[in-house]
Amino acid sequence: MSDATEATQRPSWERPEGASFAQWMESRVASFASRRYDWNALKFQADYDPKYRRAQMRYVGTGGTGVSSDMNTVPSEHFTFSTMIIPAGHEGPMHIHTDVEEIFFVMRGKVKIMCEKDGETWEMIAGDRDLISIPPGVYRGEVNVGDEDALMCVMLGAKKPITPTYPPDHPLASIKRD
Repeated sequence: MSDATEATQRPSWERPEGASFAQWMESRVASFASRRYDWNALKFQADYDPKYRRAQMRYVGTGGTGVSSDMNTVPSEHFTFSTMIIPAGHEGPMHIHTDVEEIFFVMRGKVKIMCEKDGETWEMIAGDRDLISIPPGVYRGEVNVGDEDALMCVMLGAKKPITPTYPPDHPLASIKRD
């Protein structure tokens, strides 16, 4: 293995060679002031139907939305972390992550979470500070059933999750991402 290959495979939490302790720790901070909501991360869904319009703010990794790079995130080896704004009445369509569990933590608002596996369905209304951990292989979707924007934390259990897919009969299943 070459030195270059070894360096690229160094875990992201290790202190980079030559970095001071302060530089290392500062590289691991993602302040709210340095972030912007990305309304384009899932724009292909909103282009199909405006009810799917939502925004992602990435903090750790790039998440499962298909955004391939965002240099303004903290690197991680085992998970991603972002926040999502879901406007009132909008939704995240049913989708599946086959490789990772996904956590939804509602910070503000009222979000209906729907899950489905092998023909069985389950749903809940999640409110402020409610959390659900959805296992890999379970379809999941969410709808803001409140009167104001919902704010939700989303965490995926891999550094770079496989891009999720939709149920075969869902209209988004046939749409190509940009």
